[in-house]
Amino acid sequence: MSNCTTIQAAYAAFANNDPSVLFGAMSPDIQWYEAEGNPLADRNPYAGAQAIGEGVFGRLLAAIDNFTVVPDRYVDGGDDVIVLGRYGGTMKHSGSTLDAEFCHVYQFKGGQIVTMHQYTDTEEWARLMP
Repeated sequence: MSNCTTIQAAYAAFANNDPSVLFGAMSPDIQWYEAEGNPLADRNPYAGAQAIGEGVFGRLLAAIDNFTVVPDRYVDGGDDVIVLGRYGGTMKHSGSTLDAEFCHVYQFKGGQIVTMHQYTDTEEWARLMP
């Protein structure tokens, strides 16, 4: 399976509330970076699956109802895979709608994700996150 196919499968599974494919593709020493200016960047870099699960996904699910990550395009660069798309959902504390573009850049080594860098509309995130 190519690295791009792995990422495509991870986003498809995540759309069905199953993060196991993404977490299963992570290297044990993965470094995960939320976009600078995003409120979730306060713990950058997140090191390892547990830190990512608790510090990123746990916080997202606690703050946002019906959180979605919808890819529009995949760019296959071999060991580097770029995903372009949009985030969506409803903020639990305010009822405001999240609609922000994203770019995710994954770096693979030996078939595992070793880094992920997020780029997004940080002004939108800062305005909406509590």
